[in-house]
Amino acid sequence: MPSLSSALLHSSHLTPADREHISRFLGDWQLIADVSFADLLLSIPTDDGDILIVRHCRPATVGTSYSEDIAGDIYTGKLAQTARACFDDQGIRSVRFEGREHTIYPIVNEGRPIALLDVVVSANRPEFSSTFPIIGANTYIEISDMLLTMVTTSEFPHPDSSTAYRHGMPRLTDGFIHLDADGIVLYASPNAISNFHRIGLTGSLVGQNMADMIFGVVGGRSVLDEALSSVAGGLAPWFSEVETATAILALRSVPLLARGERLGAMLLCRDITEIRRREQELVTKDATIREINHRVKNNLQTVSALLRMQARRASQSDTQAALSEAQRRVATIAFVHQVLSQRIDEQVSFDEIVGPLLDMASDIAIAGDKVNVIVEGNFGKIGAAQTTALAVVLNELISNAIEHGLPNGGTIYVRGVRTANYLHVQVSDDGIGVGEDGPKRGLGISIVETLVAGELHGSIRWENGESGGTCVSLDMDVA
Repeated sequence: MPSLSSALLHSSHLTPADREHISRFLGDWQLIADVSFADLLLSIPTDDGDILIVRHCRPATVGTSYSEDIAGDIYTGKLAQTARACFDDQGIRSVRFEGREHTIYPIVNEGRPIALLDVVVSANRPEFSSTFPIIGANTYIEISDMLLTMVTTSEFPHPDSSTAYRHGMPRLTDGFIHLDADGIVLYASPNAISNFHRIGLTGSLVGQNMADMIFGVVGGRSVLDEALSSVAGGLAPWFSEVETATAILALRSVPLLARGERLGAMLLCRDITEIRRREQELVTKDATIREINHRVKNNLQTVSALLRMQARRASQSDTQAALSEAQRRVATIAFVHQVLSQRIDEQVSFDEIVGPLLDMASDIAIAGDKVNVIVEGNFGKIGAAQTTALAVVLNELISNAIEHGLPNGGTIYVRGVRTANYLHVQVSDDGIGVGEDGPKRGLGISIVETLVAGELHGSIRWENGESGGTCVSLDMDVA
């Protein structure tokens, strides 16, 4: 089955502007399916002369007419003939085919038909579902006719409208209000009435000016969105929010037009009070986590400074070395917490911190000849817990290479190879090699092996490089 992008790309009659128009239409056609109580099929004439169905949209307000997705099918018989005639003369045509009523509309852009919209209902289906009351049925018919006519005049979707909304776009089933050209309520669905009751609008909404009612309730007691007036009056195809002490509503206005003349609007509304509360909880949680990481970083830096002072006062060289190594390890962990304190997610791009981290490790460890540390490849994003463990492991490997593998200086290469949830890290140098007995056993090697097995759930091995030096390979699964 060809994808939508493939079908659009291989239809020679479509310009880039046509493809953009179709993409925006598909972002908003669920509204038409819901208000029309019908399945929608988007089809495109192909260069071979066929009518290809490329997308299928099911209504959320009534049962679907198809048990399977028919995107990818080709129109046949009298349905194909009707569709071709509709595309050729930009007329609206209806036909009964295989037990379903098809009403086909041309999707027009810049005065030209570019695709077809097929509105499909089962021939034996009741006119309206019990999901919606009979009262107001004429409203759905009227709005459906307006929107479908707007499709044929390039007025739906509106070029200034956006289907992206951070809380999720309000839909017809969430609640909707039909406004006339003056912003007066002609019809309010039961869910819309309940939504507005939650913000303090009691009594009948019909016959009232929607914008005046909203401002009468929230004016002076709430922070108002600048777009609220235009949205509440149905003047512009935008989003807005109404917030009171009791509830928060997301509003979306869909102007209803007839060749440029504004006939009214649909005002979709959704109660997002609980969503906003959860968002606030997440914001508070993220801020708390960042503050904890910040305090841990400060405390670790204090410990690092104390260890540095103690090392300077130590009289024995072994004690000085042990304290310096402890200070370096604490400084490494403090650096990771500093990075975590500046982020809101639990995933860290290790590529952003590996360079500064290894520079810090080599600066602390180098006491003799010059050693260069070169980072290559890609590490990707890693969870916070694994970031700390991997940072300490790399710090130990760099320090060990400088201390034992490069007595006269040299170069260390750190390479990362990331594929999906798997990470391969290689630390190699051009020094004296690891020897037949493996690396010298010490606290650093014990720390590395413990962290790799316990925290990273990976494996590590030391080998002599093909051209000399030591090559350490670390393999781990990334959470």
